[in-house]
Amino acid sequence: MSMRTSRFLVGAGGVRVPDRPIRSAPLRGVVPNSRCRPCIAVVPNLRKYRRLLGEAVAASFVLQLFALVSPVFFQVVIDKVLVHRGLSTLDVLCFGLLVVSVFEVALTTLRTYVLSHTTNRIDVRLGADLFRHLLRLPVAYFEARRVGDTVARVRELENIRSFLTSSALTLALDVLFTIVFLAVLLLYSPVLTLIVVISLPLYVLLAVLVTPVLRARLDERFNRSAEAQAFLVESVSGIETLKAAAVEPQHARRWEELLAASVAASFRTVTLGNVASNTAGFIQKVTTVLILWFGARQVIGGSLTVGELVAFNMIAGRISSPILRLAQLWQDFQQAGVSVRRLGDILNAVAEPAHNPSRTTLPRLQGRVAFDHVSFRYRPDRPDVLNGLSFEIKPGQVVGIVGPSGSGKSTLAKLIQRLHVPHQGRVLVDGQDLSIVDPAWLRQNVGVVLQENRLFNRSVRENIALRDPSLPVEHVVRAAQLAGAHDFILELPEGYDTVVGEQGASLSGGQRQRIALARALVTDPRILILDEATSALDYESEAIIQANMRVISNGRTVFIIAHRLTAVRHADVIFVIDHGRIVEQGTHRELVDRAGHYARLYSHQAEGVSVVTPIGS
Repeated sequence: MSMRTSRFLVGAGGVRVPDRPIRSAPLRGVVPNSRCRPCIAVVPNLRKYRRLLGEAVAASFVLQLFALVSPVFFQVVIDKVLVHRGLSTLDVLCFGLLVVSVFEVALTTLRTYVLSHTTNRIDVRLGADLFRHLLRLPVAYFEARRVGDTVARVRELENIRSFLTSSALTLALDVLFTIVFLAVLLLYSPVLTLIVVISLPLYVLLAVLVTPVLRARLDERFNRSAEAQAFLVESVSGIETLKAAAVEPQHARRWEELLAASVAASFRTVTLGNVASNTAGFIQKVTTVLILWFGARQVIGGSLTVGELVAFNMIAGRISSPILRLAQLWQDFQQAGVSVRRLGDILNAVAEPAHNPSRTTLPRLQGRVAFDHVSFRYRPDRPDVLNGLSFEIKPGQVVGIVGPSGSGKSTLAKLIQRLHVPHQGRVLVDGQDLSIVDPAWLRQNVGVVLQENRLFNRSVRENIALRDPSLPVEHVVRAAQLAGAHDFILELPEGYDTVVGEQGASLSGGQRQRIALARALVTDPRILILDEATSALDYESEAIIQANMRVISNGRTVFIIAHRLTAVRHADVIFVIDHGRIVEQGTHRELVDRAGHYARLYSHQAEGVSVVTPIGS
C-alpha cells in the first residue's frame, strides 16, 4: 500500500480510519457464460494410459478381423464340404475355427481386463482431481446451491469417463471396419451391397429425428433426479427438526411426488431410447429380408452360391451391428453432453488460488487487521451487505462486534478469512493486501469458532487436531484445557479416542462447541474469530469459556461477534454495525456513557426487555 493511501487518523480504541477508498478486483465467483469443457480435464488422464488403451484398441482390431472368419467358414462348408462330401476338409476347417475361437475368447478377456483396469485408474484420478477442485471453490459457490444438486453434478463425471473410455474408443474401429466390410460385400454382390448401403442413411435419419427430443428428456431427467436427491439430503440432515415439528407425513408426500417425477422423467427417456433402438432393429430386419429376397434370386440365377449368400448375410450383420452401436453411441453422446454441461457448473467456477509458495506469506503473523473502505455484496444485483467499512486493529487487541441480525457481522468475519472477496476496498493483515496473500496460509493462522460447528465422525482427538493430524497429544490436551473441554473428554468412554458420531451426535451442544473452540486454538492462531460462539451455550459452558477468555486471548487478536453484550464488555474496542456501516465504536464504558445504539441495547438486555415491538402493539 502506498504512503498516500496508508495515512490513518487515530480514533477511539486505537482504531485508525483510512483517508480515501481504494477499489479492488471485481466480484469473483462462477463464470456462467464461459464455455464448458470438462472433457479437457479427462483427456490428459487418457494420455497417461495411452499404452494400455492402445493395447485394448489393438485387441479390438484383431477381434474385428476374426469376425470375417466365421462367414468364410460357413461359405466353404456349404459350398465345398456339403456339395463334395469332403469330410477331411471339414475336420481341418473345424479345427481351424476352434483355434480361432480360443484366440478370440482370450483376446476378448484380455481387452475387457485392460479396459476395466485402465478405466478404474482413470476413475480414481479424475475423482480425486474433481474433489480437489471442488474443495478449492469459494464459499459463495456452495451458498448458492443445494448440497444434493452439487452431489448430482459430481456424479456426472462417471458418464463422461464411461463415454470416452468405452464408447468413443470403439467408434473409430466401428467406422473403419464398416468400410472394410462394405468392400468385402462388394466382392460378393454389388446389387446386394447396394441394399446395405441404402439402409445406412435410414439410421442417420433416425438419429437426427430422435436427438432433439432425447436431449430435452435427458435434461429433464437430470433436473428431476437432482431435485429429489437434494430434498433427500436436506431431509436426512434436518431429521431432528422434522420430527420435532411432526411433519414426517408432509415430507413423505413431498418425497413421493419428487420421486414419481424423477421416475416418470427417467421412464420417458428410456422409452424414447427403446423406440429408437427397436426402430433401428426393424431397419436391420428389413434389410436382411431384402438381402434374402434378392439373394435367393441370384442363387437361382447362378450368379451367387448358397454359401456366398450365407456369408454375405453374416457379414452384412457385422455391418449393421456397428451401425446399431453408432446409434446407441449417439444416445450416449447426448447423455455425455448433458453431463458435460452439468459438470461444467463446477469446473467453470473460479477456484481459489491453490497453495502456492510464490504468493505472499508472512514470516510470522502479528495479528494487525485493517479494512480500507471495504464494501461487499453477495451478488452484483443485490445491495451492499457492508458499505465503506474502515478500521485498523492492533495486534493483541480484543474486538467486539455487535449489531442486529443481518447487519453484516458474520460477513466481516468471512472477509478476514478471505472466504469472500470485497468488490471495493481492501482487507489487510499485517499491512499485506489479502488479494496477494496465500489463502491457505492465511486460514492456517486464523482460528474460527461459529455458532454451529460441524464435527466429523472421528475421534475427539482427530476432530481437535483436524488442521494438523500429526500434532502431539500434549498440544491437543492443552487446547482442550483452554476451551474447558478436557474434563468432560476424560469422562467419555474412550477419552480422546472416543468417536463422536456424525456431526458430533453423541455430544451435547455445549460439548461440541468447546471441542470446536479447542480445534480453533490447537494450532495457536494469531487471529481468533468467535462468531456467536457462545450464544447457544448453557450458562455453565459459557461461564467456563468466559473464565478462560483472558488466557485464550493472550498474544492474539480476537474478534468476538455476539448478540449478548456480556460477551464483549471487556473488549478493547467494540464496533456497533448497522446496515453494513459502523455507527458507533469505543470501549464498553465509552459506548454506555454515549447513550447511543449500544447503550440502548445494553439497557434492554440488562432489563430483559425485548428491543422488538410486539405484533399488534
